[in-house]
Amino acid sequence: MSTEDKTETACRVCGYDDGDELFNEYGAPQYVICPCCYSESGIGDDHLSQVREVRGYWVACGARWHEANRKPADWDVLEQLANIPPEWR
Repeated sequence: MSTEDKTETACRVCGYDDGDELFNEYGAPQYVICPCCYSESGIGDDHLSQVREVRGYWVACGARWHEANRKPADWDVLEQLANIPPEWR
């Protein structure tokens, strides 16, 4: 049995990371809705092709924030995308 901690706090789609647990230590989704891209952990983000498709749509639509009031004043989409876990890029 693997003892590797699979906790994820960064959105697989947009890279937003506020420290909330999106996938627990066992890799199970916590069904948290991202305030930036509005993706929900565990829904449509379990295959790389799905994640890339949703990310492409989000970026093509202007990478808009769903909850604009939570968008940092100095927000940089490229910096945020860099937070995406390597296996989900």
